[in-house]
Order: sequence, then C-alpha cells, then structure tokens
Amino acid sequence: MSLVKVVIAEASLELVPREICDHAAVVKSARLKNKKPTEILLDKSIHYHAMKNLPDSSKRGRPDIVHVTLLEMLSSPLNIEGKLQVIIHTYGDYVIEVDPKTRIPRNYNRFVGLMEQLFKEGSVPPGAKKPLLKLYPSTMTSLLRKLGVPGLILLDEKGMIASPKNVCREALEKGLPIVIGGFPHGEFSNEVIANAVSTYSIYHKPLDTWAVASIIIHACEELLKIIL
Repeated sequence: MSLVKVVIAEASLELVPREICDHAAVVKSARLKNKKPTEILLDKSIHYHAMKNLPDSSKRGRPDIVHVTLLEMLSSPLNIEGKLQVIIHTYGDYVIEVDPKTRIPRNYNRFVGLMEQLFKEGSVPPGAKKPLLKLYPSTMTSLLRKLGVPGLILLDEKGMIASPKNVCREALEKGLPIVIGGFPHGEFSNEVIANAVSTYSIYHKPLDTWAVASIIIHACEELLKIIL
C-alpha cells in the first residue's frame, strides 16, 4: 500500500524552558492553569516578553501552527483512506507519533491542554498500549533511522521549484518522508538540511505550514487517484 509520510519538522511546540520559568508572564499563565511553569506550553502570544532572550526565539512558541496543520492533515481524504502517516519533530528534539485515527480538538485551548498532557505523560491516553499520540526524545537523524529510510525530501523556499505532484511521486517511489517546517520564521537546522536527499520549493514565495501541507496532500490524493 502506498503510504505518504509527512514530517512537521522543528515544530514550535515545547514546554516553557527552565531559563524563563521564573518570568512574571510565565508564572502568571501557569497559575491561571494551576500548573507548574515547566508544565505549560511556550506560547509567544502570552510569553512574548519572557522569550526575548531565548535562542532562536523567532522559531519558537507557536503551537498554533501544529494545531491548524494537524486539523488540515488528519481530516483529509488521504488520511481517511489510510494512506497518510503524520509525524511531528519538535524544536527541542522530541518526536510525536500521531495515530491516523486521532481527532485533534478544534478548540485551541483544548489542544494546548492535550499537548501539555502529552509532554507530561509521554502518551495520550496516558499508559495506553496503543496511544493516539506518543512522545519520545529523538533527533531527526534518529527518526529517519527508526523509519528505515536513508534521508528525506525537504520543502524549503530556497529549494528548486517543483510541482507538488512530482514531489509526491518522488517521495512514494523512493519511500522517503516529505518534511515541512513547523516554525514561523528562520531556517532549518544543519541536521535537517544534511539529511535532505532532495530540496524543493512548491511556490515562489513563503507559505504557511498548513498551506504547504494542504497543497502536498491534495497532490498526493490526485496522484493516488483518491480525488479525481
């Protein structure tokens, strides 16, 4: 069976790092949730002032990107037909395996709560033999090794212009994952770039993560004749 693997890479999804957990904005938002500062998601809309001196601050604190992109991907005909595997690789080098049957909350606050539970427990539901979401530490290189593939197909605005259908065709023929950036600004890390077998751009201007995901998934649906 043809399976399209899509990795949302270096996603802006992480708990508040310890170096800013004492900042007033972080303490206040944690208190409102009745949680420890290190148990809540980093969110730029709330923790903007606390994040100013964090390394790569422009790439971090945007869990909404993952939220919208997952809603787009998991509700697609490609996923409904069982031909999509979605994996999230986070900025802090964690991997989240997503069961295709997972129903992501449409409400953003509920999504945040779900992700906070995932980072705390390691799986959702906690302790389940077959969890809908599973989290563990992993670099991109280690993830590729686990998938049993020699590299990845990278979608980057600096890549060679290619049609989405040709990107999908190469991914399916070579069995390689298609990697989309899960961050708002900045560049892919050297590690991600080093693992790229091919690097393509599907549009001459930057696009939001969910737009890229939507275009790629639709192209795969046409290629696999799920949608005519």
